[in-house]
Amino acid sequence: MDLKGKIAIVTGGGSGIGEGIVRRFVSDGSYVCIADNRPEKLEAVANSLPSEMIKICSGDVSIFEDVKKIVDTALSFGKGLHVLVNNAGIGQDPADIIDIDLETWKRVFDVNVNGPFLLMKSALPHIIKSGGGSVINISSLAGLRCIPNMPAYCASKGGLISLTQQAALDYGRKNVRCNVICPGSVRTEMIEGAMENFARELKTDLEGFLNYFSKDVPLRRIASPDEIAALCSFLASDDSSFLTGTVIPADGGAAIVDVQGTAISNISAD
Repeated sequence: MDLKGKIAIVTGGGSGIGEGIVRRFVSDGSYVCIADNRPEKLEAVANSLPSEMIKICSGDVSIFEDVKKIVDTALSFGKGLHVLVNNAGIGQDPADIIDIDLETWKRVFDVNVNGPFLLMKSALPHIIKSGGGSVINISSLAGLRCIPNMPAYCASKGGLISLTQQAALDYGRKNVRCNVICPGSVRTEMIEGAMENFARELKTDLEGFLNYFSKDVPLRRIASPDEIAALCSFLASDDSSFLTGTVIPADGGAAIVDVQGTAISNISAD
């Protein structure tokens, strides 16, 4: 994709999917403001990229003063603002609606919904002033399908989908496109750490568990951060100029699977 001359903000850019997006954007010619609440992660990513293409800003996306600082850092490139990727997000420990504590519920919504809202509220005027651009929100397949005992995570990711489509409706006339990606499982350090625990329960290694975990997904694997980053680069580029309000499951086909039908097929296979 050609992102030459574009100025982008990527939140949660210090690791995982966010780091993959940052690296792809820089490779495609974009100047990037990397935002994260972990300064050591920001420094590590920034030090591995051309210094003239990168600015970093540490902050919490749920705090409006931090958000304004992030946007100001991007504007300090002096070339406007064209792309916003709301990638920062958090999960929750398993707990159902009755048992989840209120602080957890509030924190998940503060980061996963209020954070993107505050970034859009602060960044959109500058994107409009620059002649338009692209907002890319990273939701989750969990925003389209439910995971047992994950009410805050699933509801917040579903809310982000609706927020994205609202922005697409309201700002299309200003030449701002807003789309949302819903990744399935992506192979990051955080996911690998969680899956190693499940692997031990099944008395196998990480690769063995990933094979088991993905056996009913049409592509039979989970994604890499680079694959989500490539989709972000497309949505940030002018090649996606007539796409807005779209909800893109990047899940290897998991969303099309009938879980009951698959269960029956697995019995037959056994």
